[in-house]
This record gives sequence, C-alpha cells and structure tokens, in this order.
Amino acid sequence: MDMYPLYNSVRIAGISTAVIFVLGVAAAYHAVKLPRGIKGILDALFTLPLVLPPTVVGYLLLRLLGPKRPIGAWFLKVFGTRLTMNWWSAVFATSVIIFPLMYRTARGAFEAFDVTLFQAGETLGLGRPYIFFKIVMPYCKPGIIAGTVLSFARALGEYGATTMIAGYTPGRTATISTTVYQLWRTDNDALALKWVLINITISVLVLLAIDITEGRGRKRYEKNGL
Repeated sequence: MDMYPLYNSVRIAGISTAVIFVLGVAAAYHAVKLPRGIKGILDALFTLPLVLPPTVVGYLLLRLLGPKRPIGAWFLKVFGTRLTMNWWSAVFATSVIIFPLMYRTARGAFEAFDVTLFQAGETLGLGRPYIFFKIVMPYCKPGIIAGTVLSFARALGEYGATTMIAGYTPGRTATISTTVYQLWRTDNDALALKWVLINITISVLVLLAIDITEGRGRKRYEKNGL
C-alpha cells in the first residue's frame, strides 16, 4: 500500500495550517477593532470561501494562477515553474478553503477577551507586542488552538479545490481524498475503504483533540471564577 497520499495530505495540511494560522489570527485580531460596518464587510469577504462550492474556489484560483493567466504566466516565465498541477499547488487551495475557519474561531476568541486586561497592561507601561503575546494570546489560547486543529482537519480532507488546481498524479500530487475517488472510479473498493478508514481515524483523533482543548479551557475559566 503506497502511503504517499497520507504523507502528501499531512504535508499540505500542515503547511496550509501554518500559513492561515498567521494570516487568520492577524486578520481576526485587527477586525475586532474595526467599526461595525467595515467589520461586517470584511466578515463577508473572509468567510466567502466557506460557503462557496470548493470547485468554484478551485476555478477562481485557476483563473488567477493558471499558466496562461497573468500571475501564473509571470511566475512560469521568471522561475520556469507552473503554479498549478504540483503538490504544493494544493497549498493555495487548502489555505483559501480553511482560512474562514481560523478567522471566525480566532475572532470569536478575541471578542471574548477582556479589554480591561489590555488597558491594564498599557497603564503598567507594557508594549503592545508584549501584551499581545503574553496576555491576549494565552487568554485566547483554547479558542485559537481549536480553530487551528479544526482547520488542519478540514485541510486534510479537502478535495474539490485541490483537484481543480493540483489534479491527481500518483506519487506526485495524490492526496487521501483524490486517491479515494480514483480508487472508486477503478472499482478498487477494498483499497478505497482502507483510505476512508484512515481518514476517519485521523478525523476522530482531531475531534477528540478539540474536545480536550475546549475542556481545558472551561476548567481554566472555572478556576479563575469566570
């Protein structure tokens, strides 16, 4: 049994999650400070990939990154590499798909943060970066970790947009999801079922991790009398 689809899926999900962790947390942290009208517009824009069909997201990415499109053509000319139909092309797709999950979860965590703690830190002469990393992030850690784990799980199972922009090539771009589909098409149900069970096992472990994280968060709040 070739384990490349598992390795590639975990690799793509890991890179995508790392990217959207930084972008999602930054976007959420600044969005909560904006006026309600502007925040509503940004919420709609940032959450759009969550409600669009994944194939539509993949199509839009092809319109941006395809070898005959301005960005893709420029990259191909300068670096001699296509932005599509490579294993790392799937990182673009999964990052766009899972960004709303990280953004919405982190925004909820930041909105629940007690701003008086931030103000108290400023009165003590603490810098904003210090307050953010030493006070805000630890306080919001359970929600942010839950969003990160959930985003990783969603990236691991992404199919529609990934297929559009990375395709399916055994040993090169194959992921668990695309492999299951190809095995089903070729009537190899036994092997397809094995991959399905692997995916289910990973998903269950991820959900358990989220539950444990939320449980620890609740205990911390109860301990602090919140």
